[in-house]
Amino acid sequence: MCLFSSDMLRVECVKIRSNAMMMKMLKVDGQLVNVNIVAVFLALSLLMATANASADEPTPVPLVFADSGKLKMLYDARQRPQSVCLHGRVFVVFNGDAEPTENGKGRAYPMFISYERLTGAFSKPLRFASESSSDHHDSPIIWADRANHLHVLFGCHKSPGTHLVSAEPILSDAKTIEWRKGVEIAPKMSYPCVFRMRDGTDLIYYRTNGHTSTWTYRISRDNGESWSVPETDITDMDAKGRLDWSSYQTKIASRDKSSLHVVYTDYDDNKHQADPSRFYNPKYDTLVSNEWKYNLSYLKIDVATGNVSNSSGDLLKTPVDIEYSKQNCEIWDTQGRGAGVPPAVALSTAGEPVFLHVLSGETLKEHHYHFVRKVDESWHTTLITSSSHQWNSGHLWCGEDGVLHALLVAGEKYLEGGYMDRHGGGVIEEWTSKDDGVTWQKYRQVSPAGQQYHGWKFNNVQPVVKADGSLIEGMLLFYGWKDQDKPEACAFLLDESSREHTLNGIEQGKNHHGIR
Repeated sequence: MCLFSSDMLRVECVKIRSNAMMMKMLKVDGQLVNVNIVAVFLALSLLMATANASADEPTPVPLVFADSGKLKMLYDARQRPQSVCLHGRVFVVFNGDAEPTENGKGRAYPMFISYERLTGAFSKPLRFASESSSDHHDSPIIWADRANHLHVLFGCHKSPGTHLVSAEPILSDAKTIEWRKGVEIAPKMSYPCVFRMRDGTDLIYYRTNGHTSTWTYRISRDNGESWSVPETDITDMDAKGRLDWSSYQTKIASRDKSSLHVVYTDYDDNKHQADPSRFYNPKYDTLVSNEWKYNLSYLKIDVATGNVSNSSGDLLKTPVDIEYSKQNCEIWDTQGRGAGVPPAVALSTAGEPVFLHVLSGETLKEHHYHFVRKVDESWHTTLITSSSHQWNSGHLWCGEDGVLHALLVAGEKYLEGGYMDRHGGGVIEEWTSKDDGVTWQKYRQVSPAGQQYHGWKFNNVQPVVKADGSLIEGMLLFYGWKDQDKPEACAFLLDESSREHTLNGIEQGKNHHGIR
């Protein structure tokens, strides 16, 4: 059994190097400890962010809640959720406590922490495993079932992973959480995503093995105690002779929770009987690699019937292979322009799926974000702004007022660096549209500003969700780092979900945090 204590840390600043404005030591529960400088410099972070914001932009004040993170400390849009809110407490999972390794990847542990929305206080972090991993795919996800048990799943990369379940339902006054081993959901999984659907159904969507394997889902009707699989998988890109053809997929539940919207890119993995000429990209007249994913395709799964249809409503034969996909599912031929990460997905005011996609431009080092939506019977795209990398993973959502919000990882210069930089990073900006995505305006910068964050990169911005999977407006997670080689990233929570939380609990939670 693993135990988690919700007792709050008492934190005091005890030494500051004034000329560089950097905090070097903390007193935690009465003991001096060394910590990452940026991770504890919260008070000055808030002040400097305020000083550096323009007068006409609301000033975000994100909280650092963890440090010592490696690549994908918080994961991109393929693997979600990494937070869930129950009884006013946000439970977050991430990769942390990382240590450097000779191969540069670093080794990290699956971690767990909670945040009290009322006070702004964080719990002590918990390790879910005794052994660390250098594989960023092993990153954890978390969800809550209908009986208010928490579920955590980690270590999923061509493996079943580890499934943990809280032994008791989570109550509002719970002080500790005891964990038990959950059932094995599938023999092998990569990129698991969990959704609460209608009629007492929970759904997990995942890739069944390596790059060229199928994508499918499983359903539970007993709060995750057992999982059933459909008769056929959803996609199998190289099933009919197109060796190594693959896809990356993202998804979102329909508004009525009856269906799952799936959008995906396609690419030639070119690993078996590898032929370099298959990587030739005529758009750029050069050989590329399997890092580049092309086009956008769409399908919709009716959970009750298992029927799969395209954007025109035509029923599809499954599993969908690459040729069949291009004929029946493709909604955007990107004509050689490529991405790394697949799109962020949201629902429009009408409940229709819309996408935020980063894509290369006139060169492989020029990128832009595009908003993709269906108008009548055709798909339209709108260029929003520039980005710094093909792996910059954003977030898209539509407010109750109909305003679209795009959280972008922006940048004019292509990011090239060490292992920490290999999957992108930049400045997180919020852009909005009040005309269904036809035009966009920059609203503000969301990632931290100020001298202490000079040279930092940020990525993988994502929502905080309720137990039913709906978003909490005004709450975001993301991570950031400065050194291109060292696993010294920090994880951030932005809480603007109500006026009382404007300072993210710095004032309300001072009895717990004691920063002074």
